[in-house]
Amino acid sequence: MDITGHRVLVTGGTGVLGGIIAAKLRAAGATTVVTGRPGERLNAALSDSEAFGVDFEVPGSGAALIDAVLAAGPIDGIVFAHGVVAFGNVSDTSAATVAQLSAINFTSVADIVTAAIPALRESNASGHEPFITTISGVISESAVAGMAAYGASKSALRHFVAAAQRELRREGIRIFDTRPPHTETGLATRAIAGTAPNFPTGASPDAVAGRIVAAIVAGETDVPSTEF
Repeated sequence: MDITGHRVLVTGGTGVLGGIIAAKLRAAGATTVVTGRPGERLNAALSDSEAFGVDFEVPGSGAALIDAVLAAGPIDGIVFAHGVVAFGNVSDTSAATVAQLSAINFTSVADIVTAAIPALRESNASGHEPFITTISGVISESAVAGMAAYGASKSALRHFVAAAQRELRREGIRIFDTRPPHTETGLATRAIAGTAPNFPTGASPDAVAGRIVAAIVAGETDVPSTEF
């Protein structure tokens, strides 16, 4: 597909991976709208993109974001690159940590997708090829001790996408999940709880972002960990 002229929302677009994805989308001809927490990185993003500050822990923030984005123009695609991670055994993981992981990694995505469907229908009607891309990661393919709560939030995301894919294809909206391996974005050092184990060196963020954007352009419908 040709994404020239497409207006694409990249959540977490001020982060390492999201920022690279947004840059590669622009290089392919798209206009990007990025989100992040208010601050210097969000302000810096304004040089290349439209930018919106958002806290996905706040209930209803996803739908409010879509309202704000649509007030400035139509959208033709969404890439979900925001998320948080936590480590720790089940016995040591608090209910608050589980709730935060679920709210940011899964619930906010579901809210945004639901709110964006009418706009993506309009994109399809106008002759574009609307898409939604998620990143559940390799953790959604196999359980990992010490990462139960995080893995559950990402597995919920993957399940949501698999079901939504069957529904939205009738609407002319492509939604698909990508499952890259551990990637050197520094996310593991910013865990909301626990301490990361000694992971082997992860994948290059540039390579992972490139593979995700290639999947968008190629019209792919699933990118498992074996494809990275």
